[in-house]
This record gives sequence, C-alpha cells and structure tokens, in this order.
Amino acid sequence: MSRRIYLDYNASTPTCPEAVEAMRTFLTDHYGNPSSLHWAGMPAKDAVEKARGQVASLLGCDPTEVVFTSGGSESNNHAIKGVFFANRDRGDHIITTAVEHPATISPCRFLEKFGAKATILPVDRFGMVDPDDVRKAITSRTILITVMHANNEVGTIEPIPGIAAIAREAGISFHTDAAQTVGKIPADVEELGVDLLSVAGHKVYAPKGIGALYMREGTKIEPFVHGAGHEAGRRAGTENVLLAVALGAACEAARGWVGMPQIQVLRDRFWEGLRGILGEKVTLNGHPMARLPNTLNVNFVGRVGAEVLAMLPGVAASTGSACHAGSVTLSPVLAAMGVSPEEGMGAVRFSLGRATTWEELEEVLAKLETSMNGQSEG
Repeated sequence: MSRRIYLDYNASTPTCPEAVEAMRTFLTDHYGNPSSLHWAGMPAKDAVEKARGQVASLLGCDPTEVVFTSGGSESNNHAIKGVFFANRDRGDHIITTAVEHPATISPCRFLEKFGAKATILPVDRFGMVDPDDVRKAITSRTILITVMHANNEVGTIEPIPGIAAIAREAGISFHTDAAQTVGKIPADVEELGVDLLSVAGHKVYAPKGIGALYMREGTKIEPFVHGAGHEAGRRAGTENVLLAVALGAACEAARGWVGMPQIQVLRDRFWEGLRGILGEKVTLNGHPMARLPNTLNVNFVGRVGAEVLAMLPGVAASTGSACHAGSVTLSPVLAAMGVSPEEGMGAVRFSLGRATTWEELEEVLAKLETSMNGQSEG
C-alpha cells in the first residue's frame, strides 16, 4: 500500500494541536449558555470573547467587529445578502468576478430573484481582475463589490487594496472572501481596506463548521439569521463555544505562520522538479509571483488530470477538470482565465501545508517520473 501524502490543504486542513487543546475542557465542562448570567454561563461567555479577540488580532480589527459563523460559505452569504437587503433603498447592483468561489457567485445569482443586478467581471490569463474594470462597472445603483482575496484553485492574489480604495471613494461596501488567505499571507483589514471579510475555520487549521465574518463598524448589513440578540444582534443562535475557542486558538497559532516562507521554498522546489521531469509538457496556472505561497496548480499537457492523479496512489490532490462520459470540462476558474482545453484538461492542484516535507514531494516526483516515462502519451 502506498504511503499517504496529503497535498490538498486548500481543500481542508488538519486541526492544529492548539485548537484541539483549547476544545478539550469544553467537551467535558463549561457547558453553560454564554447568554446566561450565572456561574455556568460566564466561563462560556468569557471563552467566546477571548476567541473573538484572538481572531480579531490576526485580522487587525476590534473584537467587536468579529461575528462567529458556521464557516466561510455562511460568512459570504451573510456579507452579500446582508448588504443587499439592508441597502435596497440605495440600490441593487453587485460587482464580482468570474473566478469567485460558488459561495459568492451563488448568493449573487440568488439575489437576482429579488431584483439584484450582478456584474461578473473577467480576469486576465493569470486569474487577476483589473481594478480599472471594477471602477468602470460602478453605477449609481452599486451597493456592494465582492472580490476574493486569493483564488482557491490557482492561488492568484487579487489587488484588494486598490479595489478597496475605489469602493471607498464611491461610498460602496467592499467584501473579500479571505478563506484561502487568513493564516497564509497577511490579511489585515486596515491594510486591505475592506468593510467585510470572510474566514473559514477549516482552512486555517480549525475544525469544520466554524468561521467568522469581519464587519467594519458602521457597515449597513442585515442579520443573516434572525432570532434572539446573539452576537450583538448580528447573528441569532446560541454561540458554538466549542468551535469558537478552537478557531480562536487556531488564529493565534497562525500568526507564527503568516507568509509561509519555508512552505514556499518547498513549493518552488517541487515546481522545478516537475519541470525537470516534464519540461514544456507541464505549465503553470495562476500568477507566477502574486500567488499563495503554498499553491501550485499545473497542467500536465496532453493528459487528463484525473488520470495523472490515478498515477499517484496515496496522494491527495485535486484536479481542475471534470470527466463526463468521455469528455473533459474545465473548471469555471480555468475557463475564465482562458486556459485552453488541451492544456487545462490536465490541470492538477497541489496545495502544501505545515506538515508537508520535501521527502513527500520527492516521492511524488519519483512516482510521476516512473509512471510518465513508462507510458506513451495519448
């Protein structure tokens, strides 16, 4: 049996030891409701507020601007739907891009049923949107601009500060989906200039089912979940104390990993190894420089991504193409970037993480070299 090698950290991360330890006592004790003002409730409330501060510290914001959610998808939905429903008197126009996660595109499409108008901007061959295109798309009815901080498939980092400046000048709320960037690269909300920012716990070494939404003070936004006045009236529902403390601990631990220089070195060395084996038969997707330090999305030219992964038993990675009844379709992201079907059908994303070693990457290279040299291309 092949050794298991995990290279799909953009899909999900293992829970870090700090988060596991933070949860331990809340599995057996501190069971009170954080809204209860007695001896059982106060430790739970204190724990939630400590966690809120830990998340805020990583984002560079005030703790009162952090709302706990069930994950990145809810955070995106809350930001997009919340701004739309709170600002219908001002307008109905939303601007986004063709490479957003479905958790951004789908809410925009949903809101069209309520009269929203969505402009989906194109990207260049690296997957980057042009801030000038954003500026030109603004109308008197624009109430929200939402552009992801970095793309989950190819890793391209979008020019968020420039777009934020345009949004601020026009008096328009600006949201960024930072699921892939928090803990990997700096995601300081003041440096980015955003009004709303989404965090997904399981991308930052916290468990699944927890996330956060940064809401700049003064941003006009409707609650996503209605009920009692939890989270300062912004999200009803008794706080998930167990997972909130885990996210807080994970965010505190992530402060020591921001930038990921050691992981970027491994990624670049792995890319050089692929080129050494395949030469021009492997090409890069995404921006060569403005890219997440852990992400390598490549095309195995003349091959199908799923077939490449089949050559790597035990290796967890993902492909940017899908096979249906003998035909191959590109992911919307690669299609938006103008990647040709001939190249993109062989797309594979390798995303590295804290536990990745060069020995693992060497093993993957050796498997690829053996498999590809032993096969004729077809």
